[in-house]
Amino acid sequence: MTFTDSDSKAVGSDTEPAASLHQFASSYGYSAAGSATGRRRRDRTAPRRLWVGIGGALLPIAILATWQIISATGVVPAFKLPSPLAVWLAGVQLAETGILWQYIAISVQRVFLGFLIGSAVGLVLGSLVGLSRFASVLLAPTIGGIRAVPSLAWVPLLVLYIGINEDSKIALIAIGALFPVYTTVAAALRHVDPHLVEVGRAYGRGGISLLGTVQLPAVVPSVVSGLRLALAQSWLFLVAAELIASSMGLGFLLVDSQNNGRIDRIFLAIIALAILGKATDSIVGLLEKYLLKRWG
Repeated sequence: MTFTDSDSKAVGSDTEPAASLHQFASSYGYSAAGSATGRRRRDRTAPRRLWVGIGGALLPIAILATWQIISATGVVPAFKLPSPLAVWLAGVQLAETGILWQYIAISVQRVFLGFLIGSAVGLVLGSLVGLSRFASVLLAPTIGGIRAVPSLAWVPLLVLYIGINEDSKIALIAIGALFPVYTTVAAALRHVDPHLVEVGRAYGRGGISLLGTVQLPAVVPSVVSGLRLALAQSWLFLVAAELIASSMGLGFLLVDSQNNGRIDRIFLAIIALAILGKATDSIVGLLEKYLLKRWG
């Protein structure tokens, strides 16, 4: 059986409306259903977020109440455990003079710069070790040994090589941020689905393009986990960094308060570090949601 040109046109005229109809249904019907589903999800998640917020506040409130009871009853002497009010007043005093905000700002700046530098270097090294067997054999043992060096062991070397300035402090924080990103990225890239990589290569991707468009998006959860660990490590290394002849920052406030016997300010610095650490971790959590929404 043979088809004429008129027959083929007839077939085309029948299929084209069908395709257009399918497009219309996809664009309007499915998207409307999707938006309705999205609204239902938002309606369900709003009370859930409220309960999560309330549940998360229960333990800090319980700790604060227990702390107040212990300090009020005198079970622990005031020179060992100041009352919450004493810590609050110490914070108000430092805030009124502007010292507290200055210390917070300088510590946040140091953590931010060190975290960015260390994460970038960790991402590059992790990508090399995770994707190249030669780089893994060459670099992984040495990096693993350097990772085991305690943070304070770097302080004299950084002072000798870089000097007593901001650069040495930021370098120490960057060292702390580097290894969590390196470890998680290298381990995750080793387990990327090879079929996914082949599809990327079939579309002409290769090298940096393949890494940026296929391999890294495939391991977004692992990358964000590494970033969160790196951020926590940056705050840990901050105190060690501010031991390098520092005259400002929350780490300096800890050491200076210890030398002056101001335990209320020691508690204030610890609480400030905890709040700042949690706040910055929440920011990375928002980044995680955005990345998972785009590539997850």
